[in-house]
Amino acid sequence: MTPHVFRQRWSAHFALAISLTIVLFGCATVPRQYVRMAESGATLTELTSHPENYRGKVVLLGGTIVDEEENAQYLWLRVKNRPLDEDYIPHRPVDMDGSEAGHYWVIIPKRQIPREYRHWARMTVVGQVTGTQRLAAEPVLSLLYVRGWGISRDHDEVWEDSTDPNYILSVPASVRRESDPN
Repeated sequence: MTPHVFRQRWSAHFALAISLTIVLFGCATVPRQYVRMAESGATLTELTSHPENYRGKVVLLGGTIVDEEENAQYLWLRVKNRPLDEDYIPHRPVDMDGSEAGHYWVIIPKRQIPREYRHWARMTVVGQVTGTQRLAAEPVLSLLYVRGWGISRDHDEVWEDSTDPNYILSVPASVRRESDPN
């Protein structure tokens, strides 16, 4: 094999490897660091039924924006829950009147508002539970990361809080249970 042919084949294999890496890891719905931080199995039903168990914890939820409010510091988004599938993509709940069809709130500092959020048809939310509830029992999450799917692809957007997620204190439930002496 000549050096020229070898270089062509090597370049083709290298390009394929890079492309596969981008497809497999670059297009993930939720970055791995957030998946590791999040409480496994947390659902809107669990958040509303046992809010004390999730205060300060990181959760993954899906949804669609139904309302917004602003104050001096934050944009408040009221979100209709859409349960996530195994790829963290939101879908309509099986029972549109059940507890998973409820609402929650997401707060975002006004200086960091995602550009295209008003055009999102659905979104995957990574947020830290504040412990506050609005409108009866609707949990409030402080937004850490969001993947928004626009009505058209032009409005798709990924937004991430500028705070390093590695410095957010959250202990997964499995670790808490293992270290609990009771």
